[in-house]
Amino acid sequence: MIDFRNKRILLVAAHPDDELLGCGATMKRLIDEFNCQIRVIILGEGITSRSDDRDPEKWAKHLEIHRANIKKAQEAIGYQSAGIYNFADNRFDSVDLLDLVKVIEKEKKEFQPEIIFTHHGGDTNIDHRRTFEAVVTSIRPMSHENVHTLICFETPSSTEWQAFNYPNPFLPNFYMSVSEEQVEAKIEGMESYEFEKRPYPHPRSPEALRIQARRWGVAIGKNHAEAFMLIRTIVQ
Repeated sequence: MIDFRNKRILLVAAHPDDELLGCGATMKRLIDEFNCQIRVIILGEGITSRSDDRDPEKWAKHLEIHRANIKKAQEAIGYQSAGIYNFADNRFDSVDLLDLVKVIEKEKKEFQPEIIFTHHGGDTNIDHRRTFEAVVTSIRPMSHENVHTLICFETPSSTEWQAFNYPNPFLPNFYMSVSEEQVEAKIEGMESYEFEKRPYPHPRSPEALRIQARRWGVAIGKNHAEAFMLIRTIVQ
């Protein structure tokens, strides 16, 4: 059993909005009911893949707005701090894995988390997969490692879009029951992202996120829930 009370939790996301899509309602509950300290780190800038060539200057205004939207999303959930990085959007496979690992190791050293949430390693999005690989590498279970629990979230419009026969499907084995109010906080935060929100029936639309929360709630006999894969936990 995972004891979340008073824990320090690091959430490692590839892009702005992934932190909300993956576990926005869960974060809200962990903060409000379990007194958790949560730091979110976002590795990628999340915009420049929308043109043929990466040109951050061309997207400078959009990137500025995108970063401001992170703050609005943070306010909706109430997590305590954020670290924002600038790895190229949808080009994490062009970056040495070690560069991603070093960022996570730095954040771990400064924040000293006991639990990490991050992407499922079988998502369609390459940045999500590389983020997972970097997190796993950064928390190898050696005697000095402070992180005892790794939990992976699904990302609507990536996890479920992977090919059916991909060898690493999202098979949840851990669920967080959440309230309707916590789901609405997730949606409020998601709607802060001007360049990411979509109308129904897109998976990132408010209606779809409500359906997903109810779907996972039904799976466990609750009204609403978010689903996860527990990768590793160590009982101290």
